[in-house]
Amino acid sequence: MIEGVKIKQIRRNSDDRGFFCEVIKFGEDTFCEVKQTSYTETYPGVIKAFHWHKKQIDVWFPVKGNMQIVLHDMREDSPTKGETQVIYGGENNPVQVFIPIGVAHGYRVLGNVPATLFYHTSEAYDPANPDEERIPFDDPEIGFDWTTKNK
Repeated sequence: MIEGVKIKQIRRNSDDRGFFCEVIKFGEDTFCEVKQTSYTETYPGVIKAFHWHKKQIDVWFPVKGNMQIVLHDMREDSPTKGETQVIYGGENNPVQVFIPIGVAHGYRVLGNVPATLFYHTSEAYDPANPDEERIPFDDPEIGFDWTTKNK
């Protein structure tokens, strides 16, 4: 597991009316001060990867559909520099993922339905000066194989 990445299993409180769950909560170790919350929907089979931030923490919560979340530690001073971590999240595994500064991240939508993702960030997006460093999804230094392995 990459140093500083935190995963919170989301607990659903269900009854005959539906369910309720807490996602981001002050006092928990997966909390960061939120300056923006964004929502995205991505079509089946699409890969959105990779990017990383110099100032921003991301806290992801995949809501509908399912995704393969891939993290790669880019931080020079990290004990897990160069390590890759894979997390499966979405409606089949409701999780929140805390992504530290300097950890590259991306995902692939699994299954036949779009995946929806809420992401909370510690910084507001500034289109004039975006805090996003891009890396191709097939970057040879990361070397991640996005294909599904039949077992």
